[in-house]
Formats: sequence, C-alpha cells, structure tokens
Amino acid sequence: MKLVVVSAGLSVPSSTRLLADRLAAAVADRTAVDTEVIELRDLAVEIAHQFTSGFPGKALAAAQDAVTEADGLIVVTPVFSASYSGLFKSFFDVLDKDALTGKPVLIAATGGTARHSLVLDHALRPLFSYLRAVVVPTGVYAASEDWGAAGLPERIERAAQELAALLPKTEHREEQGVVPFAERLAALRAS
Repeated sequence: MKLVVVSAGLSVPSSTRLLADRLAAAVADRTAVDTEVIELRDLAVEIAHQFTSGFPGKALAAAQDAVTEADGLIVVTPVFSASYSGLFKSFFDVLDKDALTGKPVLIAATGGTARHSLVLDHALRPLFSYLRAVVVPTGVYAASEDWGAAGLPERIERAAQELAALLPKTEHREEQGVVPFAERLAALRAS
C-alpha cells in the first residue's frame, strides 16, 4: 500500500516537514505502508513552468503520478496570510482534476500562532472536498507553541488512526483465516 506525503515547507529544517514525518510515522505504526515524501520546495520551478507551458517537467510528472497512484495522502502546508501557501495550492492546481477522487487525505498545517488553526476547516477541507477526496475528520494544526506541549501527539495519533482506517487492507484473506461466505456455503452443501 502506498502512502504519499506532500510537504509544502520552505525552510530546512521545516516544522511543516517535521509534522508531515510525525503523521506518516503514526500511520505506518498502524498499517503496512510504503511512504513517499514529496517536497514541493524542490518542484517550485517546474510547477510554474507547467502553468506557462502546459506540460510538467520530469520531477513534477513523477510527483503527480505518485499522488495519483497513492492509496492515501498526508498533505501539510505552512500558513501564509491565513490560508495554505501558494506553492501548495499551485501543486494541486496542476494535478489532473480526477486524481484525488475518492482518495483518503489527512490534512495538516503549521503556523506561528494558534489563531491560524481555522485554516484546516476554512481552506484545506474545502479544497480537498472540491477535489472529491475523502478528508479524514481530524485535521492537525501545529502552532509554534504546540511543539513539545500536551495535545499535539494525541491529535497526530487520532488523525493517523482515522487515515489508517480508510486505507485499503493489504493482508491476504488466507493469512487472516477468512473464508468467503460462498465457499462456506458450498462446503455445507457438500456435507
């Protein structure tokens, strides 16, 4: 199962990437996933070129394919002017319009103050609802004062659990000991 993490952090190190990594690790603790991280900072020029040329560069095309083929997404943006960053929005603007249809998405954001926490419900959730993704109920916002404070780890765990529950199960039915009802019924008829 493939989990793709889209991080729009601009600095190195980045609190946005740190939150993305913690969310991905919490999901991986709950279900078997292959995780790929896409750093939008590295794709900024190619995103701009796609707007002007209509065609993605090689790295951007690979990122678009990864998102389209993912079983689930974690998306994390820093807050700029009380909303997601322009780079974050631009990346999702250059995706195919059907790329996220029915895909489970965990939304998250970072910012300098708790006053921007509404970005989750007033910007991110509507964006991904418009793209027809399935947004998990718990979004995670981390202000500067949240790092190392009570509450953030619990929100991360709750959101990860919700995303993991929406991801396809990878276990084989033989390993689980599950026998389809039709096979059970056929066995009853034979005896």
